[in-house]
Order: sequence, then structure tokens, then C-alpha cells
Amino acid sequence: MATAKKKYDFHDQIGFLLRRAYQRHVSLFQEAIPDDNLTAGQFVTLCVLKEREACSLNDIVKATAIDQATIRGVIERLKARALIVVSHDPADARKLLVKLTPAGLALINETVPFAEDVSERTFGSLNPAERVAVEFLLKKMVETGDSE
Repeated sequence: MATAKKKYDFHDQIGFLLRRAYQRHVSLFQEAIPDDNLTAGQFVTLCVLKEREACSLNDIVKATAIDQATIRGVIERLKARALIVVSHDPADARKLLVKLTPAGLALINETVPFAEDVSERTFGSLNPAERVAVEFLLKKMVETGDSE
């Protein structure tokens, strides 16, 4: 006896569920962060720069998972707000280095408590074990994708 094949329902697909969870997270971020001009992508870019000090655009792309075309716009907007400076690498004039300014560092430090609250709100009613499981599984999915 053949088993009945389950009908395809996009509501149950991993991509749809991840996108919905991400959209909820971004909405919470925009609602909670006091700086109306700071996007989640800009915030993570600033965080990478705080962590690494100076780095290239390629380093930022790898660390943030934001594509090259998008990161250029992010960098331009952060630069226009004087949150970062962009200069040529003294060792390789073709390479651009991006660094935080004191204003950029101050904005990160002001924003982190709100970002922590956003993470908490994103988890919602998940219990501690579910939170650990979600983080573990998402990291595993990312690592699997990185090794392909």
C-alpha cells in the first residue's frame, strides 16, 4: 500500500518560516531602537567594526552575510552620518579600510541594550531549552551552508 504524499504547503516550508521569523525580528528591531535611521544591517555592520577595528569591505560582507552591493549602500549611509571613516589601506592602495568613529562607537554602546531586548522579544515565549535548541539549529544550518 502506497503512503499518501503530503500536499505541498508553503506555510510549512523552512524558507517561509525563516523569512517570517526574520521579518518579525526586524520589525521588533525598528520598533525598539531609538535611532530611527539605524537599520539592523547598519547595526550589525557597526558591531563588526567594533569587534575587528579596521576591516575591508570583503571582511564586512563575510562577517555580516550582507551582499557586496547592499554593503556598499550601508557603508555610504554610515559614512554620511560620520559613524565610520573609509580610507585606503596603507599596504594596498586598492583596498579600502573601514573604521568606526567615536560617534559610531557611542551609537553601538547606546543601542546594544535595546538590541539585547529585541533578541529577548524575538524568542518570545520560548522556554530556555527551546531557545538553546533554536540557536543551535540555526548555527548548524549556517555552518552547513558555509561548508558547501
